[in-house]
Amino acid sequence: MRHMSYNPYHGSAPPPPPQQPYPPPQPVHRDHGATTVIRIVRLVTGIAASVFVLHIAFVVLGANQANEFVEFVYTLARTLVLGLGDVFTPDDATIGVVLNYGFAALVYLLIGHVIVRALRRP
Repeated sequence: MRHMSYNPYHGSAPPPPPQQPYPPPQPVHRDHGATTVIRIVRLVTGIAASVFVLHIAFVVLGANQANEFVEFVYTLARTLVLGLGDVFTPDDATIGVVLNYGFAALVYLLIGHVIVRALRRP
């Protein structure tokens, strides 16, 4: 009579691979500085664009210019526009504000996007 050894996996799936006691090490991320700069760039350009949009809304809707907040937004927008406040010179001053400050907001967002893409490059 032949001696048959006992095999618990005979006729079924192979045994699972042995478990490792610790998970494999994760790669070390060294871009915390770039991530912080990216967040700062997004924050600054987002705030600048928001100031321009608020200024446009205040002008179009005829906000009270004697109000302190409206005056603050106006002053901040005039400071941040950096020479882009008179790119377009239509006859209607309100349209000029919409075009120029809208253009400034787009320029800020575009420059911020370019900076973020440059920082993300490997």
